[in-house]
Amino acid sequence: MSDVGLLIDDRFLEHDTGRGHPERPERLVAIRDALHQAGCTALCRPVEATPIDAHLLTQIHTRDYLERVQHACAAGAPFIDVPDSAICPRSDEIARLAAGGVVNAALQVASGRLRRAFCAVRPPGHHAERESSMGFCLFNNIALAAQALRREFGLSRILILDWDVHHGNGTQHIFEADADVMFVSLHGHPDFLYPGSGYATETGVGAGLGYTLNVPFMPGADDAECLRALRTLVLPAVHRFAPQFVLISAGFDAHGDDPLGNLRLSDHAFDELSRAMIEVADASAGGRLVSVLEGGYDLAALGRCTVGHVKALLTT
Repeated sequence: MSDVGLLIDDRFLEHDTGRGHPERPERLVAIRDALHQAGCTALCRPVEATPIDAHLLTQIHTRDYLERVQHACAAGAPFIDVPDSAICPRSDEIARLAAGGVVNAALQVASGRLRRAFCAVRPPGHHAERESSMGFCLFNNIALAAQALRREFGLSRILILDWDVHHGNGTQHIFEADADVMFVSLHGHPDFLYPGSGYATETGVGAGLGYTLNVPFMPGADDAECLRALRTLVLPAVHRFAPQFVLISAGFDAHGDDPLGNLRLSDHAFDELSRAMIEVADASAGGRLVSVLEGGYDLAALGRCTVGHVKALLTT
């Protein structure tokens, strides 16, 4: 068995978003089955999903928001804040397990017990703001992992690379005034795609000015455009930052087959993105890297791209 961790838990299927919702339990089934059939599951070390530390949760989200999520789930409300963010009575519990599992993976990698890890979780997290839910997301899993790394290991240069087709507005806003966390996002242009943020002119504020890099693509952008931006814009910036730890918001909805995206990336592009971030981690972070599932709604493409990503973690 390798030193690559895998977080996937059938309890995440119990976050019931209702019939017809794109962020559905079948996404995780497709990933689980694809990884098993490819032989990846047997090569990875399981990472446990445990409830997130309540104090850590309040370092990223407001108490008022956390209470609203709890009360809405307990009351059987169909959604929290916006109709897209569907919930069920167990959603608060499951979201805390997902976030706790991501934090657990990050801390295991930081401590050297694992070298890398992939976290197949739901609900996703990168749209979740400090005080509200957006875009299927309840708690900002990757932001919580970054905060845990700072709190437990004193890291001061953490890279978050978000390649979901939708801009990671919540993650950006949480860290945009913070020089300890560099946020880089490759996504569809906000003039044409949800959530309408992530312009190239958004580069951080205050002490965090220059530590946010947004690379928006016009509809129909393909592998060549994405990988050119990776080489010319992203890699020079992140190598200058020299991260001590790499976190990836790994959404696969920029794939050309995805029903919610408007880009035309292929499986190959995600393989190249994966390898590039592994090289970044190897260069300055001792190889320490954790990726966290965000979007991806075509089940076949999601399964294939996840397998390619995990194979890169295992073999690169």
